[in-house]
Amino acid sequence: MRPLNNLVERFIPSALVFAIVLTFVVVLLALILTDAGPVQVVEEWGNGLAGLLAFMTQMALILLLGYILANTGPVRKILVWLAKRPRTAMQGYVLVFVIAALASLITWGLGLVAGALLAREVAYEFRRRDEPIHFAMLVASAFSGFVVWHMGYSASGPLLAATPDSFVAERLGEPLPITETIFTPWNIAAAGAAIILVAVALLLVAPRRTEAIVPLKVDAREKEVDVAEQVTTPADRVDASRVPTLLTGLMLVGYLVIHFSGGGTLTLDLVNWSFLALILLLVKNPFELIALTKKAASNVGEILLQFPLYAGIMGIMAGTGLITVISDALVSISNQYTFGLLAFVAAGTVNFFVPSGGGQFAVQAPVMLEAAESLSVDPAIAIMAVAYGDQWTNMIQPFWALPLLAIAGLKMRDILSYTTITLVATGLVFGTTLVLISL
Repeated sequence: MRPLNNLVERFIPSALVFAIVLTFVVVLLALILTDAGPVQVVEEWGNGLAGLLAFMTQMALILLLGYILANTGPVRKILVWLAKRPRTAMQGYVLVFVIAALASLITWGLGLVAGALLAREVAYEFRRRDEPIHFAMLVASAFSGFVVWHMGYSASGPLLAATPDSFVAERLGEPLPITETIFTPWNIAAAGAAIILVAVALLLVAPRRTEAIVPLKVDAREKEVDVAEQVTTPADRVDASRVPTLLTGLMLVGYLVIHFSGGGTLTLDLVNWSFLALILLLVKNPFELIALTKKAASNVGEILLQFPLYAGIMGIMAGTGLITVISDALVSISNQYTFGLLAFVAAGTVNFFVPSGGGQFAVQAPVMLEAAESLSVDPAIAIMAVAYGDQWTNMIQPFWALPLLAIAGLKMRDILSYTTITLVATGLVFGTTLVLISL
C-alpha cells in the first residue's frame, strides 16, 4: 500500500482544486468529442452553474440534519458506547465500517457524520488504553460505509423515480415504486454482500506493522454543546424549554403519519422531514438545536461552494451532448443481458465528473431509460445501475468525503489508498448483481 500512498500524497490536490481541474478536463472533452465550439461550451457552463440550486438545498439539508442528528446527546452516547466494544484494532476497523454502512443506508448524511465521529471515538478509546490503531484506516473504513448509500432510505435516484410528476414518472407513464428498486430482494442482498466483502477487504489491507500505524494526534472528543445559557428573561426561559422543539417534532411526526397513511410516497423531502422530526424529539431545547446547527454549518460550507462547479460541469455535459456520447459509447455495445453492467460502468464514469447522485441521475437516467426500453430491459435495472455507479466511484472522488474529513482532520490523500480497495471489492458485487438479474 505504501507506493500507492506516496503517489496519492504527491499528486492528489484539494477537493476544490480537483473540481476546478475537472471542469477544464470536461471542457477539453466537450471540444474534442462533440460538435460544440468554445463559445457554446462556456455558455453551457455558465447556464449550468445554477442548475442544481433546488437539489443543492435538499442535499445541504441532508448533510446538515445528519450532522445534527449524529451530535444529539442520545446518539453521541450510543457512539461512545459502541467505541468501547472493539478489543482489537481489526475489530475497530470493521465496527466503524459496518456502523457507517448501516447509517448510510438510513441516510447518507448520517452515515458520513456518524462514521467520522465513531472513528474518532474508537481512536480515542484505543489511545486511552495505550493500544495502537491506525487513525487513517479508521476514517477510510468510515468513508467506505458510504459506498452503499444509494441502495437505502435516502437513495435520491430511486426516490425521484418514485415521485409523481417526476421526469421518470412522465417517461414511464407512472411512478416506479421503491418496492421495485430499493426494497427488491436482489438490492437488499447486494447491499449485504457488499458490506461483507468490503469488511473482509479492509481487514486484508489494514496495516499490521507497528511502524506503519499512525495514531490519533489530537483530542478526539469534542466538548458537549453548552446549552446552559443564562436564563434571565421570559424569552430565555422559552429558549431553554423543551416544549417548543417537542411540540414541533410531534406535529411533524403527525404530518408524516398522515402523509404515509394516505398513500403518500417516500421522496427526498420526506427523508429530510423524517430526520428533522427525530432531531426535534431528541434535542433538549432550542438552545441546543441552535448550537448544533452552528457547528454543522461549518461542515456544509465547502460542499455548497463546490456544488455550482459540478453543476457547471453537468451543464457542459448535458448541453453539448458529452454525457450522451459517454453513455452511448458504453451502452451501444450492450444487449439486454449486459446492459445493466455497462450502464453501471457508464454511471461510475460519469459520477467521477458529476458526483451529485441526484444531479447525475437527472442528466443520465433519461439516456439509460431510453436505451433500456429499446433493449426491452426492466427500467428498475437502469435506475439501479445508475445508482450503483454513482455510489461506487465516490470512493475515489473527494467531493463527498469533505464533511467526514473535516471532522477527522485529515485529507483525501490520507485515506484514498484504502478506499480504492473498497472500490474494487464493491465493483465486483455491483457488477455481478446487475449481470445476474439481467439473465
